[in-house]
Amino acid sequence: MKHRSFKFLPAIFLAAVLTLSSAGCAGAGSDFPAASSGAAAVTADSASAEDPNAENGSSAQETSSPEESLPGTPGFTDQPANMTPPDGEMPGGQTPPDGVMPGGLTPPDGEMPGGMTPPDGEMPGGMTPPDGEMPGGMMPPDSKMPGGMTPPDKPGSTSDETESGAGKHRHDDSDSSASHHKRPGSDGSDSGSKPGGTTESGGSSSVDYTGATEIVSAETQTGRTYSSAQADESALLISTSGEVSIADATVTKSGSSDGGDDCSFYGLNAAVLVKGGVTATITGASITSDASGANGVFCYGGNGGSNGASGDGTTLIISDSVIVTTGNGSGGIMTTGGGTTYAYDLDVTTSGRSSAPIRTDRGGATVVVEGGTYTSGGLGSPVIYSTADITVSNAMLVSNLSEGVCIEGLNSVTLSNCGLTANNTKTNGHAQFCDTIMIYQSMSGDAASGTSTFTMTGGTLTSMNGHVFHVTNTSAVINLENVTIVNEDSSNVLLSVCDDGWKGASNTAVLNAENQTLTGAILVGDDSELTLNLSDGSVFTGYINGYITNASGTVVSTEAGTVSVTLDPASTWKLTADSYITSFSGDAANVISNGYTLYVNGTALEGTN
Repeated sequence: MKHRSFKFLPAIFLAAVLTLSSAGCAGAGSDFPAASSGAAAVTADSASAEDPNAENGSSAQETSSPEESLPGTPGFTDQPANMTPPDGEMPGGQTPPDGVMPGGLTPPDGEMPGGMTPPDGEMPGGMTPPDGEMPGGMMPPDSKMPGGMTPPDKPGSTSDETESGAGKHRHDDSDSSASHHKRPGSDGSDSGSKPGGTTESGGSSSVDYTGATEIVSAETQTGRTYSSAQADESALLISTSGEVSIADATVTKSGSSDGGDDCSFYGLNAAVLVKGGVTATITGASITSDASGANGVFCYGGNGGSNGASGDGTTLIISDSVIVTTGNGSGGIMTTGGGTTYAYDLDVTTSGRSSAPIRTDRGGATVVVEGGTYTSGGLGSPVIYSTADITVSNAMLVSNLSEGVCIEGLNSVTLSNCGLTANNTKTNGHAQFCDTIMIYQSMSGDAASGTSTFTMTGGTLTSMNGHVFHVTNTSAVINLENVTIVNEDSSNVLLSVCDDGWKGASNTAVLNAENQTLTGAILVGDDSELTLNLSDGSVFTGYINGYITNASGTVVSTEAGTVSVTLDPASTWKLTADSYITSFSGDAANVISNGYTLYVNGTALEGTN
């Protein structure tokens, strides 16, 4: 596999760029005209689970406001009226001309950052831990990806070209037990429970797939143009169990869809849709989607939206490509239904609502990203929205309005040597907090309930507004090792674990810090629980209590819940205010009081320095 050195934009540069955006906080539909040879219809009878927040900004996102229309409806704006795009970025978060990166920085020699081999680390997300797993859910350094699978080498270009086939096929997912729900934009409402503002209703659907160009057998095509302006039609539909290679393609898609979940769960109206058990390799593509419900490249694994069920083997391998989407509900690379996506050195920009650049939904998935730049500009559009196991290495990740990462339910995100910056200034859906990493469970059915896991090793995490980490209505494990954390918010809250806009589960978090510097307040609600483990020379400078107010200033809690703190002999806690916990393990001498008091079950800890 080809390796490239990775360079981050300086943290100070990213901060300068994102500080220009205005206040707000964080949360999927499409339409097309027909165009192209070989139009073929493929139908999918599927019962889908309930409406999730496709990326609603809630898992890190916002509370819907009356003046905001649904995605895809007239009058909807993706950014506050007073929001100023960062230097070098076009209005609406679109990609600056000539491939210029945000802030006007031009990638050297046309290269995208990254290209390094993904780490061997297993992707968390509630799977059975391997023997020898570290306490608190921390991932062992030499753990493997799920199932021991190895990411494929980054593909090279293909040169052979053959004609595409056309046909009509029906894909039957009628055995799925999931229920179907429409998302915002399909019914004109904006009352969804997820940060993305999605709605929840019942029903079932049969998806009729059509492609302006459709490939139904093993093919290799080079230098072609694929286009569609027809609603509910893909510009390029690949549906075969064979292997397909597409090189140097130009793909354009317009024509918005009101297909709701059919767009978000099954890939209806995507610019490029791969399905049917295919292994599709795409290199050097330019993909533009200017419609609602029109994801850039969609990999559907065929499990009918049944969380935890195996897919049909559909695998997308995409590299050295540029993807731009502008509509609501239009993610960059989208993977659902048990599909698998490998993305190498992509440049992905989205500007619509509920349009995460790295996006997943009902049915789960495996996504591996190496290198590249991923930027979002819309409400409820975190850079990564995870109802899957997602691993990202050596990439630049920027959210100009929403959370940086949202994880829902029994799923995971693992970042290695990435630069992540988020400026979540507007809440979305039921979310009541602004934050950079949001971990939650919407109870929508998009994700199974269980432990959510966020792991970050190396790299820089910059939080421009709100809390750095926020956990609500789920059990979460946060693993941090040698990460540079920059918190630009004046409240300086590192982590909050408390009630938010969702109900049905507890608020429980484990924070494992290894060789890690932590700074700021840790807030734990009176009905919530936190376990804090500091090891390998970690230093926490801050305090712990339970007085919490949300983004609107409403008091959520006044007393700390259950908090357990463990310090190994090499780690230190430096108090910046009186702190309140329920249990302490370690040497009290490693607590530097600075004139403040650490209370353990109401009693001042003795022996502190």
